[in-house]
Amino acid sequence: MDAIQLRDLRVEALIGIHKRERHVAQTVSIDLDIGLPGVVVFSSDKVADTIDYEQVALGIRALAASGHFRLVETLAERIARLLLDEFGAPWVKVSVAKIGILANAKLVGVTIERRR
Repeated sequence: MDAIQLRDLRVEALIGIHKRERHVAQTVSIDLDIGLPGVVVFSSDKVADTIDYEQVALGIRALAASGHFRLVETLAERIARLLLDEFGAPWVKVSVAKIGILANAKLVGVTIERRR
């Protein structure tokens, strides 16, 4: 399976169930595997024939800034829907993690996989 990889995209988000998390943005780390929409890009060498990862990053930043998310699962699902619905990815693997939120753990997060 051909895929675009994006690792450790850091975005700020209001995320969490605790009162303080509703008002103070936290940095989340996002890892993506995005299925390519086809094979034409390998011969065309044109960004129009693939998924523009710069636009993906901008879209995710805008999504993260759009409001409060109670769970990392919710943010991961919304990112997956964005990639499938707006960018035309045939499949995605999305990992979203809160950094340094739990004592003695580097990160806490979730990984989901979705297909069109």
